[in-house]
Formats: sequence, structure tokens, C-alpha cells
Amino acid sequence: MTTFDLDEYVLAGLRAGASGFLLKDALADDLISAVRVVAAGEAVAAPSVTRRLIAHYLGSSPSRAAAADRLAALTTREREVLALVTHGLSNAEIAAALFVSESTVKTHVGRVLGKLGLRDRVQAVIVGYECGLAPR
Repeated sequence: MTTFDLDEYVLAGLRAGASGFLLKDALADDLISAVRVVAAGEAVAAPSVTRRLIAHYLGSSPSRAAAADRLAALTTREREVLALVTHGLSNAEIAAALFVSESTVKTHVGRVLGKLGLRDRVQAVIVGYECGLAPR
């Protein structure tokens, strides 16, 4: 949690291994929710930071074709799950959309992270954007 809404602080925190980044003006309920999300192994970023973070990574990213090559290791279902993660869906929402259990979605997300060498969902969303799985 920080008072500084500056990209360099966000990037430094993520590089240092942070799985969450909230601003000081976050509501108490949002803070409690964020702590629970991070404790469950997911990642959280303040909404005002998310778009800039993605734009930063897209601006310094390889070509879309090169990024899409990374997806070759994924199964069709894992690519579907990554696309839905990229669109901001929760595990429960993905499960409903694909008619599978939430634990199955968690397994797919874990495999996507492992195969692509990613730390968390934030990095997965960035890869999804780089690969064209979400509109810019």
C-alpha cells in the first residue's frame, strides 16, 4: 500500500515480488478483499494503476507474433482460460462460462502460469494482452 501513484513505484514493487499494489485511498473493504485475494495466491492492482501497467508492458513488449509463439505450449483449453483471465474474469466466472468446476479452472490457471513461467494472474493478463487475447 502506498500514497504514491507513480509507475516507477508500481514497477519496482512488482519486480521485487509484490502480488498486490493498492493506493492509500483504497476503501477498507477493498483492502480486506485484496489481502484475501493475495493470500489465496492471486494478484491485485489498484484500478487506476492497472491500465498504465498494461500499457507499460505493451509498449516494451515483443511483437504480437513473437508473443503468441509463447502460447504454443498451452492446450486449447488453457488458451481459452488465459483469454478469459485476460478479460478480467474470476475463477468462478470462468468456471460458469466453460461449464467446469472452479477447481478445474484453478488447475488450468496454475498450468498456464507454470508453462509460461509466470508468477501470478497479473503477469498472465500482460501476456494475454501481448498475444492479442484482449482488445486494446
